[in-house]
Amino acid sequence: MKVLALSSSPRRDGNSRLLAQAMLDGAAGHGHETELVDLADAVTAPLRDCRTCRLADGSCSIDDGFADLLLTRVLAADALVLATPLYWYGMSGQLKIFLDRIFCYAKADYPGHADVKRGVMHKRLAVALTAEETYPGATLGVNAHVQELARYLRHELVGIVRGVANSRGEVARDPADPLRQARELGARLFDQPVTDYRMDTARGGVVWPADLGVTRTG
Repeated sequence: MKVLALSSSPRRDGNSRLLAQAMLDGAAGHGHETELVDLADAVTAPLRDCRTCRLADGSCSIDDGFADLLLTRVLAADALVLATPLYWYGMSGQLKIFLDRIFCYAKADYPGHADVKRGVMHKRLAVALTAEETYPGATLGVNAHVQELARYLRHELVGIVRGVANSRGEVARDPADPLRQARELGARLFDQPVTDYRMDTARGGVVWPADLGVTRTG
């Protein structure tokens, strides 16, 4: 499987990026193909008014690396890892701009919109999130945004790993060991059961089948 991590921190050695790389390491250890992209390298401008700036052939007129990232990497990925620091109690602007720009390619004016819609949906999704605050409510806005994004795109949200850190690299000193959590989530990226029940959902009374292959000691 192909796993693509999108790092939205402006710092190349930022804490959320370290968590994303740990997830990729866990996935690679289970034989999956992995890649990490720094969004600042590919996305240099926000979404504009597509009705006025779209080119005559329907393509986007913003000349940066977004089209290549979306059409050749994101659509081909089986799983996405979104990595962001907490900025003003939300995701980073760089990640939000990336998400906003998908609109231009999913809109009917774009010639390949049907392929984009199919390719951007039905993926496994994980999130690497870092914040300076330990307050549980600090990251609720990002959690809710990602949950609704996953619902809208019919992604399976496998998990969110949160690290508490600010200075470069100090996520490694977080006593909760989020780097280990990230590696473990990456290893389970395609095996972790994802459930979202409704009243009429057909289900048994067992969450973890005995034959799941999980061995616990101690």
